[in-house]
Amino acid sequence: MHFDQRTQAALRDAGLSLDDLKAVSRNIVETTQADADRLRAFFEEHDTVYSDMDLAHSRDDFPEHTVSYCDLFTHGADIRGYLRFDSWGVPVEGGRILGDDVVELNLGATVHDRVRFATSRDAL
Repeated sequence: MHFDQRTQAALRDAGLSLDDLKAVSRNIVETTQADADRLRAFFEEHDTVYSDMDLAHSRDDFPEHTVSYCDLFTHGADIRGYLRFDSWGVPVEGGRILGDDVVELNLGATVHDRVRFATSRDAL
């Protein structure tokens, strides 16, 4: 089940049954998987994306990135994986859909920041 024991106890105290908790947990897992699928599809559908990432070597406010691949997996409510561009890559430690043209990923080591990616600079 998705919830730790303290959370389960608090939710039962609030009136949710074990079946309710299981249903909510299942829904969280399914929603997380759907979001991971949408995030993966976003990067698969676009050869080039733009970000609000602060890059020391870029003169652009919204640098351009050539996408190589985005490999994501889920565990409970967590989205993890790796995003690879043409010359570098970064671990993914979470993400969400902000719209049809914009997503946000929590990037891990080397970046350690929440970064928005979009299909155009104007979308950012």
